[in-house]
Amino acid sequence: MPELALTLLAAYVGLGLLVGFLAGLLGVGGGLIIVPVLIMQFHAQGLAVGMEPQLALGTSLATILFTSLSSVRAHHRHGAVEWPLVRRIAGGAMLGMLIGAMLAARVPATVLKVFFIVFLFYAALQMWLDFKPAPHRSLPGRAGITLAGGVIGAVSSWVGIGGGTLSVPFMLWHNVPLHRAIATSAAIGFPIAFAGAVGYVLGGWHADGLPAGSMGFVYLPALGGIVLGSVLTAPLGARTTHRLPVRPLKRIFALLLLVLALRMAWTF
Repeated sequence: MPELALTLLAAYVGLGLLVGFLAGLLGVGGGLIIVPVLIMQFHAQGLAVGMEPQLALGTSLATILFTSLSSVRAHHRHGAVEWPLVRRIAGGAMLGMLIGAMLAARVPATVLKVFFIVFLFYAALQMWLDFKPAPHRSLPGRAGITLAGGVIGAVSSWVGIGGGTLSVPFMLWHNVPLHRAIATSAAIGFPIAFAGAVGYVLGGWHADGLPAGSMGFVYLPALGGIVLGSVLTAPLGARTTHRLPVRPLKRIFALLLLVLALRMAWTF
């Protein structure tokens, strides 16, 4: 079945092309697009029946390991990353992500789907309104930062993202300037994704019914195709964002998330 394999690989590369462009264009991670598309793709292929969400979530987090590196390098060159804050929040975020990922292996797929659909609606609303909470207070102490990181990591583990949808509003709320919040969130995304990928690999290591080419709940053919595509288009998206108005683009992305949420809910 070499033709089928090439067709599927092309589909994964195509998904990566879209995700990379959107990530470069809007500064968002691709997990909110990758996860629902992979769930539908795996279902259509008959892969990992009953475990499609876990396989999609693990694969999504593994892609963020690769795609976040270029973003972090770019932000670091501009001196925008608050590295002391990254070090303070990363430990709690990694722990929350690792626990959440391991727990996801034991949770029914239905629960993960419902959680993801609800989060998609939340993310679409946040993107449509361009929500930026007004700063009210300074950052909490070590215990508060660790707790916040744990919550961000745990939630991210069930939606397959690097945490930016949660960590950026958290930092804005605590008086971190927008450009620094975005840059710092990108840096936090790498350790979060690393812990998540490890958690999903370990959580699915002994799972029955996973397709060939899986490493736990990470599907390597999809991982390779998505990473290849996203690396090609992320720079194009980053260049394009300086030529187009951002707010209408965010609303288009919000509509895309809404369509994906409705599609998943309709086929539930």
